[in-house]
Amino acid sequence: MAFPRHRPRRLRSTPAMRRLVAQTSLEPRHLVLPMFVADGITEPRPISSMPGVVQHTRESLRRAAADAVAAGVGGLMLFGVPRDEDKDPDGTAGTDRDGVLNVALRDLAADLGDDTVLMADTCLDEFTDHGHCGVVDERGRVDNDATTRRYVELAVAQADSGAHVVGPSGMMDGQVAAIRDGLDAAGHSDTAVLAYAAKFASGFYGPFREAVASSLEGDRRTYQQEPGNAREAIHEVQLDLDEGADIVMVKPAMAYLDVVRAAADISPVPVAAYQVSGEYSMISAAAANGWIDLRTVALETLTGIRRAGADIVLTYWAVDAAGWLS
Repeated sequence: MAFPRHRPRRLRSTPAMRRLVAQTSLEPRHLVLPMFVADGITEPRPISSMPGVVQHTRESLRRAAADAVAAGVGGLMLFGVPRDEDKDPDGTAGTDRDGVLNVALRDLAADLGDDTVLMADTCLDEFTDHGHCGVVDERGRVDNDATTRRYVELAVAQADSGAHVVGPSGMMDGQVAAIRDGLDAAGHSDTAVLAYAAKFASGFYGPFREAVASSLEGDRRTYQQEPGNAREAIHEVQLDLDEGADIVMVKPAMAYLDVVRAAADISPVPVAAYQVSGEYSMISAAAANGWIDLRTVALETLTGIRRAGADIVLTYWAVDAAGWLS
């Protein structure tokens, strides 16, 4: 049997050869670790639907953040979990200087300085008693413009507390431009905006709702993206680019790799993708049952997200992956 002169298997013959010709790299610097900090707890609280992930106390967050930075992880994304009694219709705990998220941001900014990229989730869902991502009107609908005004206040409070990057995740129309103007007016022109540009109404968010102790009843389909609408998603990405987003993100990642690729094709700024709680948990569960190898599959999925075009990947495996890759 005659073989062609070029045989691709020649370039797979040894680990060194495969490393030399690798077309997609996965490095710790590409990874961002999402972290949860809860008010009113004295010990880290395990999240039952996300094995290995916890709600941190103020002190355990500081230790875990330092460990992540030491591992080489590129950044940290913080989510605050207030006490139920501190939630209200407008999510005022999110803008309270002494609220759980802003205190945690100041802690990490003092501890880590510019040794990492400190990011904050700029949304109201964790802080509202109704669980929606914005201000709800008298008919029970999220008010786009009232919500956007609150996002500006959130972003400024987070930048005041030391965030290098704010991450508006509520999918309100005009949120990026409003936040950019608000940050600039408050003297935070160096604070970057990571826009959740294409955030889909996904079933993969279930474990996250436990992680942030969400009060949501119902769904968010009136402001999050329909899963089947890829062209609309890219339109949303372009709108955020036009409004001045410094980074655009697709969420979730694994079921939307086509959207990640399309976003990368048009974006002049970095593209991020969020490997969300349900994606993490389903792989963890399969591995716990012995059906797959956790390390192999976790790294394979992260590499796939990078291959699709993501410059940055948010993943709960960020620290583990940094160790596996070292």
